[in-house]
Amino acid sequence: MTIDYKVDAEGIATITWAMQDVPMNVLNEQSIPAFSEAVRKAVADAAVKGVIIASAKPDFIAGADLNMMLAITEVQGLMDFVARLHTLLRGIEKSGKPFVAALNGTTLGGGYEVALACHRRIAADNPKAQIGLPEVAIGLLPGGGGTQRLPRLIGLRGALPLLLEGKKLPPEKALEVGLVDEVVPADQLLARARQWLLAEGVKHVVKPWDQKGFKLPGGAVQSPAGYETFTAGNAMLRAKTFGNYPAPEAILSAVYNGCQVDIDTGCKVEGREFVKLATGKVSKNMIRSLFFGIGDANKLASRPKDVPKASYRKVGVLGAGMMGAGIAYACAEVGMQVVLLDSSLEAANKGKGYSEALWGKRVAAKRMGEAERDAKLALIQPTTDFAALDGCDIVIEAVFEDRAIKANVTRKAEAQLAPGAVFASNTSTLPITGLAEASARPANFIGLHFFSPVDKMPLVEIIRGKATSDECLARAMDFVKAIRKTPIVVNDSRGFYTSRVFSTYVGEGLALLAEGVAPALIENAGRMCGMPVGPLALADEVSLELMARIRKQTAADLGAAYQRSAIDDVCDRMVDKLGRLGKKIGKGFYDYPQGAPKHLWSSLAQEFALAATQPSVDDVKQRLMFIQSVETARCLEEKVLLAPVDADVGAILGWGFPPCLGGPIGQIDSVGVAEFVQTCEALAQRVGPRFAPPQLLRDMAQRDAAFYPR
Repeated sequence: MTIDYKVDAEGIATITWAMQDVPMNVLNEQSIPAFSEAVRKAVADAAVKGVIIASAKPDFIAGADLNMMLAITEVQGLMDFVARLHTLLRGIEKSGKPFVAALNGTTLGGGYEVALACHRRIAADNPKAQIGLPEVAIGLLPGGGGTQRLPRLIGLRGALPLLLEGKKLPPEKALEVGLVDEVVPADQLLARARQWLLAEGVKHVVKPWDQKGFKLPGGAVQSPAGYETFTAGNAMLRAKTFGNYPAPEAILSAVYNGCQVDIDTGCKVEGREFVKLATGKVSKNMIRSLFFGIGDANKLASRPKDVPKASYRKVGVLGAGMMGAGIAYACAEVGMQVVLLDSSLEAANKGKGYSEALWGKRVAAKRMGEAERDAKLALIQPTTDFAALDGCDIVIEAVFEDRAIKANVTRKAEAQLAPGAVFASNTSTLPITGLAEASARPANFIGLHFFSPVDKMPLVEIIRGKATSDECLARAMDFVKAIRKTPIVVNDSRGFYTSRVFSTYVGEGLALLAEGVAPALIENAGRMCGMPVGPLALADEVSLELMARIRKQTAADLGAAYQRSAIDDVCDRMVDKLGRLGKKIGKGFYDYPQGAPKHLWSSLAQEFALAATQPSVDDVKQRLMFIQSVETARCLEEKVLLAPVDADVGAILGWGFPPCLGGPIGQIDSVGVAEFVQTCEALAQRVGPRFAPPQLLRDMAQRDAAFYPR
């Protein structure tokens, strides 16, 4: 059963969504015809006075089936699908019978568009529920009339932020902004829907936009308020997206053009914009990586089977610096006891203070009570005594990137742990197999690479050493899920995956600088690609001193095999000659004046002389982005990465790779493997062998293969 249809003695029909074999109700090629048939029966039956649309699941309708959206590539087929949906929803509006949407839980996207077509929307007072039109977050726009009905319901200024930002609101907030008409206790939802239909429904069967003389609330598109909204909106959008994301532009276009005509024509305008997006590369990249890729990672889809699920009560964190303090916060936030250990009690207490400050902000914002803050703080035990680690289920080492220090704390900590406890290193670059040599039980030794700041960054890169057991890996994945982070699993190597590939973006920026490319051109090109900041700003954030130290450690480890490059020269000059170590001391590639915005160091172009001829913006963008994809392909070839989707999820969550490209592997597929290989071969000849495509890509180009199904 997909849709249940019943009519009671008073002539109230209830159409209940009850899709089988899926966790949530969705709009797809099975549910829409079944729903349409139920609507037809209700409208045709003279005994039916009104209709309730409800759900048998904990939530209402989640939206369109994204598997279906990924699979559709044929424009005409999608146009027909959208036209059928619009006809169905307009049929509800113009049926002459009142329809009520009884929103028991989360109602998103196409699910909310079904509700918008009803004559009243009543939501249950369910604090976990979210209501809205979030399609823009996966590169789409609402395709069931949402861009037309919402502005007509609450006005342009109310609707556009919800559409352009994809906001999801709890019921009370949804009531405030006009997304729903009522919020009632959950156990009264259906009774209130019936009551409204019987008492008032017949007075509301004609939608406002179908009434003569209808005007958009708050002013028409062609009004002073409308001009201001769209001119400012366009400018702000361009500044934010640099044209990389077509969905927000399509939303503005659909609202601007569609709200100047009748709603049926407006829906046709919306339909064309929707189909362009849905059959384009950007939405497919975003759906694949942001929805399915991250969803599977959060479900631990690659977790070793047959290992019982582990739970965590007590956690040890070695090192109370920024990373250790952040890890302690993440653990205490979910109710775990934390032993926060450092070489001095002052340092350990300072680490605890990090959590106190974060929770203090929430208390000040009235998002947390003082009692809850105090209870969470009490979970963190600052100490210098390794004996306090007794009883810990897992210990995470977050000390300096120094092998000797890490080996020392590993031995001291393991002496206090139960035989089955997990020991994890938060190293960002040092191979786990080498660090595990200091362990008495390397099968229980694993890498957990957190990202800074830990309280905000969702990714944890789990690194499996040569001796790491399946059981240890499974338990580490359970831990990451328990602290509400998203894991990707990689095999051991220098820099693993994220540090290794992220460094190529920063490194290419430094190489461009050494070649005499204007610093502002490098930085602006990076941001125009969709990266959060330019590569020089990122180098400052990471710390040029740290970059130089890591490169020197790598050179010492590799000996004669290490090849110096322009990147080493730039790092050495900035750190050793100029003493510009990065943001932490207020001077790096940028200056950081007190109380003023950062700006590029005024002498940078003199220190690294500008070339007489500057490359085009597109050339710089291509180098900054393609170097990341080439290195990611090498990680796949070397089996550091287990699957392309791990690469894409890790890049988007780990260092802000543009979701519009789908990730570094998504970018290769978007360009086409053969064209990507050809471009990289030309770059390798022109700027250096670092762009040489690996054999994996060459073989795929010959076979006309792709990483993801076309």
